[in-house]
Amino acid sequence: MHELITLRPAALGDYPHLAQMLRTLAQTYIVPGMPVEAAATFLRSNDEAGLLAYREQGHVASVAEVGGIIAGFIAVRPPSHLFHLFVAQDFHRRGIARALWEHARGEAGVCTVNSSPYAVPAYAAMGFACDGPPACHNGVTFQPMIYRRS
Repeated sequence: MHELITLRPAALGDYPHLAQMLRTLAQTYIVPGMPVEAAATFLRSNDEAGLLAYREQGHVASVAEVGGIIAGFIAVRPPSHLFHLFVAQDFHRRGIARALWEHARGEAGVCTVNSSPYAVPAYAAMGFACDGPPACHNGVTFQPMIYRRS
């Protein structure tokens, strides 16, 4: 049986929840092994105030709900850079990331993402390919990836 996934624009009232979800997932999948100051900077720039600042800069965010619970969110920095894609751990492997991606990409022919090492297989499954060697910026290691609509 498939769960009904509802996709909608992120509302201002969602941001405290989105920030908590990001922090919880980042502490498990992104910041372990990072230098302490780099981890603190990453978490600080992605707290509620940071996410709201990205919104003010023009990032477009959407959420996925399952049974009225926010299961994940995506944010795109125009014109075509996937900036955030997080799915709560209880909702992993249920098609939520793919649904968010398909919703957010719209008609984009090309889109980039700086994937955490952990998420590379998930992005590859959605059609992204590595676009150069792994890189590090401000202590955050990532894999540049690109999606080209075929």
